[in-house]
Amino acid sequence: MSTHGETLETAALNRELFRRIVEEGFSQGNLAVIDELISPHHQEHQPGMGPGPEGVKGAIAYLRSVFPDFTLTVEDMTTDGDKVWARLRARGTQRGPHMGMPPTGRPIEIDVIDICRFESGKMVEHWGVPDRFTLLDQLGLLPAPQPATG
Repeated sequence: MSTHGETLETAALNRELFRRIVEEGFSQGNLAVIDELISPHHQEHQPGMGPGPEGVKGAIAYLRSVFPDFTLTVEDMTTDGDKVWARLRARGTQRGPHMGMPPTGRPIEIDVIDICRFESGKMVEHWGVPDRFTLLDQLGLLPAPQPATG
C-alpha cells in the first residue's frame, strides 16, 4: 500500500517527466529524451500520432519540419493518480508544407490539452487535443466565410 508521501513524490516525478517531454522533446527537438521517457508499449489516443517512442518522435519530426521554431509551453498542469493533465501553448512559424498546402510563413499560437498516464517513470498513454481549427484559421487554410443570403 502506498503512503501519501509516495503518492506526492510520484505525482511530482510524473509532472517533471511530462515537462521534460514537452521542453526537451517537443520544444528542443531532443529525440533521445523520448527514448528515455516513453514506454515501448506506449498507447497513443490522439488521431494522427503513432504509438510508442517512434510515434512520438515522428510527431516531433513532423512538427519541426513544418514549424522549425516550434515550441510548447506548459501553462497549467495538475495530477490525478497516475495521470498528468496539462494545458499548453504551441507556437511556431509555418516554414514547411502542411496538409498539402505550401508554407505560408505565418505564425501560429494555439492551445493544446494533454492527458498522459505514467507507470514506473515512463509515459504509457497519451490523449491530446490540439486546437486544430484555430491552427487552420491562423494559417489561412479555412475557406472565407460567405455572406448570409436571404
